[in-house]
Amino acid sequence: MQFFSHDGFDLAFLDRQPASGEGDPVLMIHGFASSHYVNWVSPGWFKTLNDAGYRAIAFDNRGHGSSSKSYEEADYTPAKMASDAAALLDHLGIERAHVMGYSMGARIAAFLALSDPDKVATLVFGGLGIGMVDGVGDWDPIAAPCLPTIRRPLPIRAAALSAPSPTRPAAIAGRSPPASPNRGSCSARTILPASPSRRWSRSAPRMTLAVLRTSLPP
Repeated sequence: MQFFSHDGFDLAFLDRQPASGEGDPVLMIHGFASSHYVNWVSPGWFKTLNDAGYRAIAFDNRGHGSSSKSYEEADYTPAKMASDAAALLDHLGIERAHVMGYSMGARIAAFLALSDPDKVATLVFGGLGIGMVDGVGDWDPIAAPCLPTIRRPLPIRAAALSAPSPTRPAAIAGRSPPASPNRGSCSARTILPASPSRRWSRSAPRMTLAVLRTSLPP
């Protein structure tokens, strides 16, 4: 695990070159209340891409995993979180990368493509709701039900009910996490297609993938 600093946060990341040669970089951005390990390492995405000859890169979003946290609501806008992804590419000296995001990470990837199109070779969206296509509305009303988790700690039982497990996150399992008095009424809607590798365990998370190619020259 390595760290770099951006916008007052210390952000944790993994960066692994393929066994031979210099493969194209693939930046993986995880979902809400998750981490690089839960979404990318544990299910096998990181290793599979690396074994296929890609330079695999994954990081913990601000406020998640081993990255530092903030109690300021304004620090968690998708634009600011996308700026972390762009800063990581700059930190690694990467001019352009394939970007792969799941759930909230897909939304962040979309904002990265809007703010820094020259850095994005291709986009892979996993678990992204149709609202991102036909209009999802303002950010604040969506985030509002989740704010109690920032304002005060969760009881152990509520956290256990709501937090995704490494093998079967609640949102990926096709249902919303149970609401608790301290978490509000956050919900998620997902689609479950086939896993990208038959070698993986049946309990491994499965994701809907939509690949968008930019108009950038090769």
